Amino acid sequence: MTLTNKIELMAPAGNFESLQAALDNGCDSVYFGVEQLNMRARSTVNFTIEDLKEIANRCDAKNVRSYLTLNTIIYDHDLSVVKTLLNKAKEANITAVIASDQAVIAMARSIGIEVHISTQLNVTNIETIKFYSLFADTMVLSRELSLRQVKNITAQIEKEQIKGPNGNLVEIEIFGHGALCMAVSGKCYLSLHSHNSSANRGACKQNCRKKYTVIDQETGFEIELDNEYMMSPKDLCTLDFLDQVIDSGIQVLKIEGRGRAPEYVATVIKTYREAIDAYYDGTFSKEKVTVWMQALETVYNRGFWSGYYLGQELGEWSAIPGSAATQKKVYVGKGTHYFPKANVGQFKIEAYDIKIGDKILVTGPSTGAQEMIIDEMFVNDLEAKKATKGDDCTFKLPFRIRISDKLYKIVEA
Repeated sequence: MTLTNKIELMAPAGNFESLQAALDNGCDSVYFGVEQLNMRARSTVNFTIEDLKEIANRCDAKNVRSYLTLNTIIYDHDLSVVKTLLNKAKEANITAVIASDQAVIAMARSIGIEVHISTQLNVTNIETIKFYSLFADTMVLSRELSLRQVKNITAQIEKEQIKGPNGNLVEIEIFGHGALCMAVSGKCYLSLHSHNSSANRGACKQNCRKKYTVIDQETGFEIELDNEYMMSPKDLCTLDFLDQVIDSGIQVLKIEGRGRAPEYVATVIKTYREAIDAYYDGTFSKEKVTVWMQALETVYNRGFWSGYYLGQELGEWSAIPGSAATQKKVYVGKGTHYFPKANVGQFKIEAYDIKIGDKILVTGPSTGAQEMIIDEMFVNDLEAKKATKGDDCTFKLPFRIRISDKLYKIVEA
């Protein structure tokens, strides 16, 4: 929990670009996977054991908590890897481990690493909270609960003074924004059956995001499921009722998205940061929500719905296979030099043209995801209005770039 007693805004980090984007845009904590023992092992690059110290150092510099996700099914042959990973995390001063397997929980506790219970353990009631409070300080509640059920759990924790190993009241975390799985608390077996690729080992093949035809086995009659992908839920979004979310008594709001791009992390974290701060300073309003929602729509999404938090019995399904974002990025070129005294960046244009007035995005492991509008530029050392493929282009930047940072143009989708 942050020192301000605001709820903790927890950001995803699938690589260093996204990690830096999260740190630059006001997160209170980040969660990330290392190697293969996490639920996004296939969908993102992931960090290595050697990256742990760098992750911890970047987070510590911003007073941000760091959480290692180690929440897949664990087999006997994984145990030595788990032990090594936990010891390295302890050595690097990672804040906590997010776990679902009892072996991981026990190993982490034995060496003094703070444990958070993953959503995969499907925590839905106060007695389960009491049980895991013997081992864990924070618990992610099941995504299938309503806010009324969440509020009842947080109230019981307070009333019964249920404390974790650190001696403080157990903190409750819920999902706040991002991709939702059709399966209960993410435990899906579709891709295991179809591709021998287990979602519960971080290797989901996303069968649920595809279009299907239903065939009557007796008559051969076919029905194409039109207009919606009936196993592919819309993305969760709680921003428009964030006041009710905070009033439910939670301490941590988790943003989903370790497999998504750094600009997604930057935009979503920036938006929720503004909304959370507005709630606490008394300026949260419908007018601001409208603006914030428009910002969220610019980055990857499958459409938005409120999950089960407001009591809906049925899910809302996506009408398209991919993103409904109102904007997209197109690759332009890469960084070649930075002039610190003049605050000027130089880029080699390798693909798409850019011109004065364009909105651009620069991404990199240290740069994160930075957006700006070009108001002047030089092409091959001459003032110009446009740069095309093959040109060396320079313009002022309010941030530092590094060699090989990627330059994109943001366009309407």
